[in-house]
Amino acid sequence: MTQWQTIVVTQRAPGVMQVTMSRPAVFNAFDEIMVGELDQAFAALAADASVRVIVLAGEGKHFSAGADLQWMQRASSASQEWNLQDARRFAAMYARIETCPKPTVARVQGAVMGGGVGLTCACDMAIASENAAFSVSEAKFGILPAVIGPYLINALGKRQAKRLALSTTRIKADEALRIGLVQQVVGLDQLDAAVDEAVSELLVGGPQAQHEIKQLYAQLEPGSFSADTIELTAQTISRVRGTEEAREGFAAFLDKRPAHWIPSL
Repeated sequence: MTQWQTIVVTQRAPGVMQVTMSRPAVFNAFDEIMVGELDQAFAALAADASVRVIVLAGEGKHFSAGADLQWMQRASSASQEWNLQDARRFAAMYARIETCPKPTVARVQGAVMGGGVGLTCACDMAIASENAAFSVSEAKFGILPAVIGPYLINALGKRQAKRLALSTTRIKADEALRIGLVQQVVGLDQLDAAVDEAVSELLVGGPQAQHEIKQLYAQLEPGSFSADTIELTAQTISRVRGTEEAREGFAAFLDKRPAHWIPSL
């Protein structure tokens, strides 16, 4: 079993693993070590056929304060080549989460700053407590949310992403819900129950179908109805219709029984 320094990986339920950022003393701010460990953990879970859903959480009162400022201070005095390699590892971690073949859910509470907002957007969905507050804060420190930019834009659209990045304003959970940063807001004492309910819904879908959804949707641009897009969608569904999972899904529905991929409770 891997010994992690900055994260904890646990089984939340059958087929469901939770990756918990575990630096509560610094509000789960991430440094080079945590970036590497998040990347490694998601790679391992993505490759594990027994894992159906991954929950990303933060230990303690806060989800994540984003990048550790001591890490950023070290970077400010390092060479450009060091910074480029470091930034590439940082970017690869976000891409690992975004492209994970399994559904991912962010369990969000308390402060969510900078890169923590990026993590929220990189997951497929996010459920937040009422006390969650979000700020894309990089510009306050004379830098910019570059690596997380694509994830902000995908989740929020370009204008909302620019507003948050340019103003560094802090928004509350209800506004985060309104603009699509999170998909559900509940009381802090209801957060785990809401996450478990969302996970239960995810477990109903076929795992290969969910992988196909993530792969296809990653290639689609909002409002794109080009000939290439139309052909891609037709090619994809024609291929997937003939899979063993599709045959099982239709058979289970007609037989009025659970499909074989749904965990027995």
